[in-house]
Amino acid sequence: MPYAGNGTELVRKRREKLKEPEEYRVILLNDNFTTMVFVVDVIMIVFNKKREDAAKIMMDVHQKGKGTVGIYPYDIAQTKANQVHALARQYEYPLRCIVEKA
Repeated sequence: MPYAGNGTELVRKRREKLKEPEEYRVILLNDNFTTMVFVVDVIMIVFNKKREDAAKIMMDVHQKGKGTVGIYPYDIAQTKANQVHALARQYEYPLRCIVEKA
């Protein structure tokens, strides 16, 4: 270890490289009972999307069986999925969403 000249030992700083958190996709799944209006509202409330964008995502869910609503770090993605499920339960809809690695 090098010395500062006054009898004290210098400590070398170690630079740690931080990596970006892994990202996860939040995907809404289609069902035959949840109304399109409710899905649009959920997308706007939980994912802060504008009505036009929410309607496009809702149509993907309706026509393709699923639609990606956003990509987030794991904790945020899981929290948003939980919010979707809580709203669906509150209004008695079977709306589901999943979180998968992006």
